[in-house]
Amino acid sequence: MPSASTGASTTVVASSAAAPDTTATATATEVVPVDDRLTPGGPGYRRMSLALFLAGVATFALLYSTQALLPLVSADFGVTASTASWTVSAATGALALFVLPLSALSERFGRRTLMTASLAIAVTVGLLVPFAPSVGWLIALRAVQGAALAGLPASATAYLAEEVRPKALITAIGLFVAGNSVGGMSGRVITGWVAQEWGWRVAVAAIGVIAVGCAVAFRLLLPAPKHFTAGSLRPAVLVRTVRSHLANPLLRRLYAIGALFMTVFGAVYTVIGYRLTDAPFSLPQGIIGSIFLVYLVGTVSASAAGKLVDRLGRRGALYLGGATTAAGLLVSLADALPLVLLGLVLITAGFFAGHAVASSSVSHTAKEGRAQASALYQSAYYLGSSAGGTLGAVAYHSGGWAGTVALGLLAVVGVVGITVAGSHAARTRRHLVAVQH
Repeated sequence: MPSASTGASTTVVASSAAAPDTTATATATEVVPVDDRLTPGGPGYRRMSLALFLAGVATFALLYSTQALLPLVSADFGVTASTASWTVSAATGALALFVLPLSALSERFGRRTLMTASLAIAVTVGLLVPFAPSVGWLIALRAVQGAALAGLPASATAYLAEEVRPKALITAIGLFVAGNSVGGMSGRVITGWVAQEWGWRVAVAAIGVIAVGCAVAFRLLLPAPKHFTAGSLRPAVLVRTVRSHLANPLLRRLYAIGALFMTVFGAVYTVIGYRLTDAPFSLPQGIIGSIFLVYLVGTVSASAAGKLVDRLGRRGALYLGGATTAAGLLVSLADALPLVLLGLVLITAGFFAGHAVASSSVSHTAKEGRAQASALYQSAYYLGSSAGGTLGAVAYHSGGWAGTVALGLLAVVGVVGITVAGSHAARTRRHLVAVQH
């Protein structure tokens, strides 16, 4: 059987014969290794894709399980929108703080091990959240849940960078991000309708049960890693790796872009429930939850990130994501529900495309310490989410939806400015290389 069909290394035997009257035959053997990393259509790729897709579903469903329910949480505990928004910001903020140290654990104990442990703890806390006796307890439990989920995002992208062939990496990460979008959508839609009938506590309990199923399926489906090499847990090694990543101008720009994109997204989706509850819309909770079906657009745009980069380049795809997000923000200013929905569609498509491009670029750029590189991106990304949720609520309280849109546009301007700076730096490097040669 040919070695290519078995997955073994390919052995090439070349023989050369001398003149016909010579009895000696020289044989040279050269061993050429076969790249056995996962690739679309190959064995294990579908299982891996489905496993990480489900992990993404569980992560976003749990992380943002209270976001669509904030008006109900405010009414139940008698607190303001700004206070209720901390049930989301505490989770994302804790994730941002813990993602780097947990990524170091994944370097020592393995990506799959840490992802499994993170999901197990997060779903356990998720089953306790519905019983929170006060808003303080609710915020505390959500912070613990966010800290537990911190072990998943960076480990997932590092797993993909190690186990998937480079040409398929953007597509594979896009599928993981697509799982994020499905989780965010399903969590909000399910909680909206369940809460309308039975209250917000039953709604978050339902999300906890769904997440348990996703976690079990993830562990059963994810292939064992073949290319993981255990690293050191020494703090000095971690600090040196982090300093190396932060010294890379391209990585710094990607971290800032991820944070700014998520600032927009966090602000919009934290506040949109309040806007649609108020006049002139005055929508019921179930309908508000269904608004989050626009997340399906994010599933498509994240999955298409690889094709966008092929056609437009990384910076071109980021420009397109930023422009689409800005257009959505402006359209959403209208007081007509169809235009608000169109605005959300554009915001969601632009955000998920930009996020998929930036996060995959981090994994592609970092040649060593990929888990730490991804962790720094995730830390910036979720700090952006926390900032967006809190500042978006403050802006809405001060200036209504227009205030939230102004905050989002400011963040988009930042994305475009950073990308322009990156383009200028790339041209300068090319010019210097040309001059030297």
